[in-house]
Amino acid sequence: MNIKEQLEYLLRGSVEVISEEALYEKLEKSMSSGKPLKVKAGYDPTAPDIHLGHTLLIQKMKHFQDVGHEVIFLIGDFTGMIGDPSGKSIARKKMTKKDIAKNAATYKKQIFKILDPNKTTIVFNSHWMEKMSSSDFIELTSRYTVARMLERDDFHKRYKGQQPISIHEFIYPLIQGYDSVVLKADVELGGTDQKFNLLVGRELQKDFGQEPQVVFTMPLLEGTDGVQKMSKSLDNYIGITESPKEIFGKIMSISDELMIRYYELLSDISMSEIKKMRKKLKADTVNPKKCKVKLAKEIVARFYSTDEANNAEKEFENIFKKKELPHEMPQFNVKWNNEKMWVCHLIKEIGFSKSSSEAVRLIRQGAVSINGEKITDSDLQMEKKDTFILKIGKKRFARIKPK
Repeated sequence: MNIKEQLEYLLRGSVEVISEEALYEKLEKSMSSGKPLKVKAGYDPTAPDIHLGHTLLIQKMKHFQDVGHEVIFLIGDFTGMIGDPSGKSIARKKMTKKDIAKNAATYKKQIFKILDPNKTTIVFNSHWMEKMSSSDFIELTSRYTVARMLERDDFHKRYKGQQPISIHEFIYPLIQGYDSVVLKADVELGGTDQKFNLLVGRELQKDFGQEPQVVFTMPLLEGTDGVQKMSKSLDNYIGITESPKEIFGKIMSISDELMIRYYELLSDISMSEIKKMRKKLKADTVNPKKCKVKLAKEIVARFYSTDEANNAEKEFENIFKKKELPHEMPQFNVKWNNEKMWVCHLIKEIGFSKSSSEAVRLIRQGAVSINGEKITDSDLQMEKKDTFILKIGKKRFARIKPK
């Protein structure tokens, strides 16, 4: 690709680049010198699983790899023990070294479902932070002021609202910025909620006599509910290590509007194809389900294989098409307190009946089925299993995910 083509390819899906001119100059310099850019993105291993929301940055790192640049995947095992205050109204709970190490090990395995291991450098920021002396650390803190920290929106709101801000929270963006100094990063990627931290990196690099990195922000992906940011704690996530069946089914359950958003941010198909699809959907000349199947297969194939994607589609069709189930339905993540749950309690729990006795009547009337099989025993104790489809009457459907 020439510089213009590289820039167009890399900018896809981004929210803001500070600045595009600087990125163009860095790409031009890289091409003329033959020296790849150092592209950094950091992840604090605060949870063991990576979901599709995380992959926006990882996929963008892959795009930089595609055009020949060096990717540095930074695992924030040191910053993870502090806790990123970004977007938080209260101090984030700190994690133990043991938890951090365990989660970091899973990250190292999962990222290579997307990134090329031969073109990826994995680093841990504890490698340099734990070697820093007390005097070195104090010298680092002298390079940024409290006033500048309070310009950050979440800190400013907490300060005005008389909510406590611990000193260690000010340290977090400082260390993230210092990581860029140590790595001599040319570009740093982050979500829109990371903008302040990324800009601190630019300022520190200037202070250390380095050319400032280009700040590259990506949007925060909405979860399957289409409202909240994708998060495991909100049960609206699609994990990349979930089974092909789970990934496929969850993507098929999203709204048609959210599907286009996922295409724009997660798919590798061209923006021109997505625009054509949007027009066809608006004109009602294409079935939304067909588009959703295409997206689901692309995502499953990315993390598994084309064969697994085809198998997931067949299994989905066996359950949904042959049994005439809708391709969109609410999902309920139901806590199984024991290994078994009374089916009538489940129906009441998700709000499909006002009481257990009403659920009993529905079963006796033959109005309840699970995965297309009619339930006749109102005393049925259901074992905990994979996601299944519950149907009440002719029109009420729910996807049930035990947890």
